[in-house]
Amino acid sequence: MTPNPITLAGFDHIVLRITDKAAMIAFYTDVLGASVDRDRPELGLTHLRVGDDLIDLVTIDGRLGSMGGAAPGVEGRNLDHFCLRVRPFDEAAIRAHLAAHGVKVADEGERYGADGDGFSLYLQDPEGNTVELKGPSA
Repeated sequence: MTPNPITLAGFDHIVLRITDKAAMIAFYTDVLGASVDRDRPELGLTHLRVGDDLIDLVTIDGRLGSMGGAAPGVEGRNLDHFCLRVRPFDEAAIRAHLAAHGVKVADEGERYGADGDGFSLYLQDPEGNTVELKGPSA
């Protein structure tokens, strides 16, 4: 059996779909002590810094949040995806490992995360949750 080339280094970020940006930012910054790391209104996305990691807030009426359907509730999901840091990030070995397990890469590309811009692969778990495997910043 081939060794597993995926070594998880921890969470990078979690993405929450939201309806009230001001209230959510106030809660995470004023109540929990997070800070606004980057605001990207063109995407409806705000990155909040939590130690080494991020909580991303996407408004349901924004470019990213609207892809998730209805607002969080019975007919809509709240979690867009979660991201795991992979160190080292050997893309070829990871792709081969995923393929050997019948896991398809749904999307890929350079993405911003807790440690900066870096290449990532998106896949889905058996229940349809989207998981991002993110490499180090370039």
